Amino acid sequence: MGDVAGIGPEIIAKALSMREVFHICRPVVIGDADAMAEGLKVAHVQLDIHSIKNVSGAKFQHGSIDILDLKNIRIKELEMGQPQLMAGKGAVEYVQKAVELALAGEIHAIATAPLNKRAMNMAGYEYAGHTEILADLTKTKDYGMMLIAGDLRAIHVTTHFSLKEACNLVKKDRIVTAIRLADQAMKGLGVEKPRIAVAGLNPHAGEGGLFGKEEIEEIEPAIRKAKELGMDVAGPYPADTIFLRAKNGEFDIVVAMYHDQGHIPVKMAGFDIGVNVSVGMPIIRTSVDHGTAYRRAGLRLGTADPRSLIEAIKLAAKMAQIRYSSTANEHRRTRLHTQKL
Repeated sequence: MGDVAGIGPEIIAKALSMREVFHICRPVVIGDADAMAEGLKVAHVQLDIHSIKNVSGAKFQHGSIDILDLKNIRIKELEMGQPQLMAGKGAVEYVQKAVELALAGEIHAIATAPLNKRAMNMAGYEYAGHTEILADLTKTKDYGMMLIAGDLRAIHVTTHFSLKEACNLVKKDRIVTAIRLADQAMKGLGVEKPRIAVAGLNPHAGEGGLFGKEEIEEIEPAIRKAKELGMDVAGPYPADTIFLRAKNGEFDIVVAMYHDQGHIPVKMAGFDIGVNVSVGMPIIRTSVDHGTAYRRAGLRLGTADPRSLIEAIKLAAKMAQIRYSSTANEHRRTRLHTQKL
């Protein structure tokens, strides 16, 4: 559900009012039932709320929202549109429960509504965002965040660092890890041989060392190493042209060196339909590519756009179908092979 003082409950209500969502998955909301009821009011959506204690109690029927109610919001004390300890604590607890269920195999994927870093930190959780919480809970060392808007995809070598720090972190090993995660992420989307493009750090990808030597000293060696590992990777290319080439179909995904280098082009390509995907973890997690929109939530006008959440749900369902059908096929092949022996 994300931060209940933001637009999370509203966009969930709108998304689950659509029959098409139930055609592709069996959705369960992890959050607070009272906050969900408020979200329905703001969204002007008529749906029943079906509180459950475990996933097995869900009905999965359009017209009803199955919600695993953690009962952690005192709705009369909630201030919409404001960061606050209660909502920040609740948001983290929803993620913790979702990860617990995913690791136990009770759910196949997680799609998250937005949380707020300040509210989360007010509650004593010193995380930069969802991705870092998930990595901690799943004990994942090498992980990344892939952004998707239509056919344009990007993954980052660095994310939540100052620009100065990010430039200092552009090192060979870190870049190889990002390329490997890009390859893994695209295979998770059903692309057998991903075509990976790597952006340069400096203008014109350094112009042969004229505008910086990171391309020569760190990025090019990383690309060579990734090729030796069998990946289809090319670059480094100037960042001001590589995203257009990828959007036109020349590459499946771009490895960006820092946060805004990847975020700006992807969000320009489709802010309302963008999706974030956590990569490198043992569970599937997608997310909206926007924040809590506190100002809009505080006005309670019901104007929040649910399209990014709907796309996140669709992508989570697609990834789960690919992963678990592949697992089932592998089990069948193993069983047949054993029978022949």
